[in-house]
Amino acid sequence: MAREEVQEKYKQMKLQEGYKKQGEHNPVMTQRFGADPYALVYGDRVYLYMTGDVFIRNDNGEIIENVYSQIDTINVVSSEDLVNWTDHGTVYAAGSTGAAKWSRNSWAPAAVCKEIDGKMKFFLYFANNGDGIAVLEADSPTGPFTDAIKKPLISRETPACSEVTWLFDPAVLLDDDGEAYIYFGGGVPSPGMAANPGTARVAKLGKDMVSIEGEPAVIADVPYLYEDSGINKINGRYYYSYCSNFSVPKEKISELGFGNGEIMVMTGDDPMGPFTLVGSLLKNPGYFFGIEGNNHHCMFRFRDQWYMSYHTRVLEERMGVLQNYRSTSIDAVQIAVNGEISAIQATREGVPQMKAFDPYCTHKAATIASMAGVTTTQYSESAINSGSGDMIVTGITDGSWIMVSGVDFGGKMIKTLEMSVRGTAKGYVKVCLDNLQGEELCIAELAPESAEMLTVCITAVGKQVSGMHDLYFVFAGQGYEVYEWKFEGGQ
Repeated sequence: MAREEVQEKYKQMKLQEGYKKQGEHNPVMTQRFGADPYALVYGDRVYLYMTGDVFIRNDNGEIIENVYSQIDTINVVSSEDLVNWTDHGTVYAAGSTGAAKWSRNSWAPAAVCKEIDGKMKFFLYFANNGDGIAVLEADSPTGPFTDAIKKPLISRETPACSEVTWLFDPAVLLDDDGEAYIYFGGGVPSPGMAANPGTARVAKLGKDMVSIEGEPAVIADVPYLYEDSGINKINGRYYYSYCSNFSVPKEKISELGFGNGEIMVMTGDDPMGPFTLVGSLLKNPGYFFGIEGNNHHCMFRFRDQWYMSYHTRVLEERMGVLQNYRSTSIDAVQIAVNGEISAIQATREGVPQMKAFDPYCTHKAATIASMAGVTTTQYSESAINSGSGDMIVTGITDGSWIMVSGVDFGGKMIKTLEMSVRGTAKGYVKVCLDNLQGEELCIAELAPESAEMLTVCITAVGKQVSGMHDLYFVFAGQGYEVYEWKFEGGQ
């Protein structure tokens, strides 16, 4: 196709609509759902592990309410700037094709890394429905993960756990002295116990991180506990957090200072407790967005700033679904010198980008700030087998696009754009600045030579760009997939 024909195709082409408006950084991922987020900071990146919500459909193909029963994967993304997120796929965690085949479901993951025998190991804990906690391990934060012990780490046979209503929602603390602790549990045994359910537990993990030392202990006097364990150590004190239940009496909300489905925090001097109630950290998502649901969180520190990841239903709302499918957002946490945490404000805007994006490095095409009409799939053999790892952008059609935020070209003359693709058909990508109709850098012709092997396609650019820009890749055609890209710059 001649350049003039390609230009005309783009003029006539209808652009697909994304689920985030310009300037919105939440939710962090829109190509899939991701609930119950848990953050692991490793190296210069934040890794988010999320319950793999997937659409459930009836016999007519209609999307019905999410009941979580089919969930057996854990989604993984990572970022070095909290705005551009690299998709690492879905850990096949539970079920007949998962790592822990004995486990039916994989809910509410928690992740931690620890050096053992001179080698960094990564541990992924999750709930088997409401009946116990599993643990997987890997040599990389993105897997492949394997079943470490081929049985539950915590089950109803574990001491002090048989009567826990919901044996789920783990959180893990690796303390400064190398000792580790796991927090879990939840549920209300009976209506009369709503004010103090007594279903929170903490246990010391073994040195291997896949065993329990001693017996789990009851975390006493957790007001209106529902679910969602959280744990942090801040300035030498331990912050235990959780979600309040939905039985807080209306007449007591003012007195208590919190209501239904809020993220609460307690503090103590020992990782095993006791803890004393401080108050509410984050109101229910319904307070901010008008769509109520369960509340789940993880507070983490990255580059000397604290953040909270949490889930909402704003993505499904944009999709016009409203059937309780959740997606992850991040907002800032402000902690005073005395350790007091200010109430967190949930927003669609999210957090500012932490650092400029360098276009002259090789980047996975599955690194995305915003998108429309594309998805990702496993690329490497390891990822195909285990679910997580190397991903490739697929599902491309006319008018689909990807945006990368805050790109700094540094005033250089851009010589070329290099893209690695595979597929069975030729396609095009128009690269432009700041918006979908912005200044055009180039239109690259993508001509894969194989459906299996990558073809490197190089396009001349010959433009000088200064300042920070959002970078849009607008696709035309179909039958091809994009794996990597980079620009070459000169003086």
